[in-house]
Amino acid sequence: MTTTWFDGELRPLGESKVSLLAHTLHYGVGVFEGVRCYPQASGDECSIFRLDDHLRRLADSAKVCGLELPFDRATLSKACVDVLQANAFTNAYLRPVVWQDDASLSGLGSSPTVHVAVAAQPWGAYLGEEGLRKGIRVRVSAYRRGGHGSFFSRAKINGQYVASTLAKREALALGLDEALLTDDKGHVCEGSGENLFMVRDGVLITPPGSAAILPGITRATVLHIAQTHREEFGIRAIREDEIPRDALLLADEVFLTGTAAEVTPVREVDLRQIGAGEAGPITRKIQDAYFALVRGEVEAPAKWRTPFGAAVR
Repeated sequence: MTTTWFDGELRPLGESKVSLLAHTLHYGVGVFEGVRCYPQASGDECSIFRLDDHLRRLADSAKVCGLELPFDRATLSKACVDVLQANAFTNAYLRPVVWQDDASLSGLGSSPTVHVAVAAQPWGAYLGEEGLRKGIRVRVSAYRRGGHGSFFSRAKINGQYVASTLAKREALALGLDEALLTDDKGHVCEGSGENLFMVRDGVLITPPGSAAILPGITRATVLHIAQTHREEFGIRAIREDEIPRDALLLADEVFLTGTAAEVTPVREVDLRQIGAGEAGPITRKIQDAYFALVRGEVEAPAKWRTPFGAAVR
């Protein structure tokens, strides 16, 4: 990446600077999104997947934090396209980010100027190409996902990712691929940066949106796929329900979803093999359908794809 969009204009990466005294750097009050674009099956265009939904969630996260965005959604949508085009990216990960900075170290109660930037970079499978094919090994971490009393689950807030970061680092240090976090009741709710699904006897289960999870956009996409292809994929039922740790260990299939992680199978949880120790049949069908959707091989619901040059209509 050589070019970013920074407070309303394209800038070289080296000139996109944040102050050492930025309020968000010290206190964590900032929000962000992760968005992917994919080359399309037609071969002559690229498309950003569910950009409108990501930018709506960015605005929602900012509202939760009391941050007033200085740019409207149409401007930010065009900014995402402009960054991809400026860097000649066709398969990349976008990072819109909102932070506060007036180059003055103020107290907790201050509310400095709000800034917005968009960066992008090529990024393959977040949990590894082999992980996408064969599945990953995970552990249930001692770190917990924050409860509703002290945590804003529906917002992607910078400071809320500390426990997830430490849990992920710990898992990697142990030679594993990812960590799962529980809620205050001990139910397994999500990965460090992914939503969680399991299959048992043909029933697809994911924690409910009311749980201590980020109701992910990829999660919603997977639920759409599962509902659309339920009989075809051999799914007996779809449930949003709490997942106790032992229920997860007894699952026939487990997979994680997220914009970065896409649809990644889990082959082992806490040193226990899941199913046959590889991507299960329902997981594989959902994964294939997901990639067909984001790559333009099948029809998508309205506004789920933003082709280059069509971000602002």
